Amino acid sequence: MSVSSPLESLFGDAAEEQPAEQAGDTKSKGKKKKAGKSEPKPGFRGFSRRGGGRVSHVEMPSEWRGTTVQVCGLWPFGAGSGTPMVGVPLGRELTTGATLCCDPISWFQRANLIHNPSALLLGKPGLGKSTLIRRMVVGLVGQGVFPMVLGDLKPDYVDLIRAMGGQIIKLGRGLGSLNVLDPGATAAAAARLPEEARTKLIADAHGRRLNIVAALLTILRGGPIADTERTVLNAALRVLDERHRGVPVLPDLIRVIDEGPERLRAVTLARGDEARYRAAVDPLHASLLGALDGPMGETFARQTTTAIELDNPGGVCIDISGIDDADAELQAAVLLACWSDGFGAIEAAHALADEGLAPQRHFFVVLDELWRVLRSGRGLVDRVDALTRLNRQRGTGQVMITHTMADLMSLSDHADQLKAKGFAERAGMVICGGLPQAEMSMVNQVVRLSSREQSMIVDWSTPPSWNPDLKEDSEPPGRGRFLVKVGGRPGIPFKVELTSVERDVNDTNKRWINSTTRSHAKGT
Repeated sequence: MSVSSPLESLFGDAAEEQPAEQAGDTKSKGKKKKAGKSEPKPGFRGFSRRGGGRVSHVEMPSEWRGTTVQVCGLWPFGAGSGTPMVGVPLGRELTTGATLCCDPISWFQRANLIHNPSALLLGKPGLGKSTLIRRMVVGLVGQGVFPMVLGDLKPDYVDLIRAMGGQIIKLGRGLGSLNVLDPGATAAAAARLPEEARTKLIADAHGRRLNIVAALLTILRGGPIADTERTVLNAALRVLDERHRGVPVLPDLIRVIDEGPERLRAVTLARGDEARYRAAVDPLHASLLGALDGPMGETFARQTTTAIELDNPGGVCIDISGIDDADAELQAAVLLACWSDGFGAIEAAHALADEGLAPQRHFFVVLDELWRVLRSGRGLVDRVDALTRLNRQRGTGQVMITHTMADLMSLSDHADQLKAKGFAERAGMVICGGLPQAEMSMVNQVVRLSSREQSMIVDWSTPPSWNPDLKEDSEPPGRGRFLVKVGGRPGIPFKVELTSVERDVNDTNKRWINSTTRSHAKGT
């Protein structure tokens, strides 16, 4: 007695039909072939002949019952969406193994997934933040984007930019200097522009020079300069442009303030009184002299050693690793000056493109070690805020890199804290590596993290396990693992996977490896 399965009704009587050849009717078989009829198909249970695979019992499928409240989200049967496939391939998603493609320019321009072509990267040291950005740089160069690493402290990007044939600029004591009064690429671009565009570009260059000089004095003093001093600086720069032929330097600016032309005396309300003029400008004069004779003098008092070139498709990297970590003020000042010079070159390139004198280009700017600049003096947040606020209008994507949100929220001034928090809030995407538990509340103020995402990020910050074998490196559990967050959307956890070609330019422990190799060589 055979028991029919409900599933057999889907196939009709064909489930139990036997082929003619199985009944020994060879004649009918030949007739069917001659008539051009096809071979009979197996039924639901399979052929009953030897080796046919017939099964005697077909199990019933599992059935589940639930209320409409419980199962309303299951019909139509839902499935998770795939990872974005627009942008630079970074690695594989940790749960599905799918490839994740991501970068701030592609997600803004082509995929329309973010509202601002910028990213904020957070993570403890040694977990692969620079490796992730290097992968983005390589992929974006392949798409025709010009990378600019404006201040490489370790250095992390020199090998990569050199391997791509890009420009390496060295700054530091005995290595190179950067003249903050040099208009850079702006002067050459202005000479090719029509009058209206030239006037605007020169005005922008003047404002940028004023801001960087004020920022240097802010770092030197540890606080912002007075409004009257800023007014004097503005007037002195205009007098210097009218008087000086060629590119001025900071000693030329000091000379103008010391001489005190009538235009400067007018903005100080000296009214012909020499004592009143000296009282107004002496603090500013002293600070500028201190900048020249202090730790910044060798770097900023002379003409620029090497200017940024934008005609090299391999990009540019400004190497400031020659500045010792003990010179915190000089590091912050050089970083800020590099950022200002880099954005000035971008503005000049766009001005030429707007007039049809050069092709339209996109730039990818890497702003590493953000915390060093923000902690160097009260009021510097305004300078960084002005640089990072208009990247969408400049056709520029950027990534800001720091260790933790505490770096942004630990500023002494409350107003600066709110502005620094705005950097993270305006970022199109936030990428989190391993972070301690104490960071979760601050990160949640910018992007909402689920409990699972928080525990994942905290687990990634766990140090590596003890390894008694000294010849084998224990990899931290969070190395190369990151979570991409865009607003309130679920995050995408992934692991960066390097190709064999990339490994050499991503080795940031060369000194340790070389020393270990040498010690082993001596031992043998």
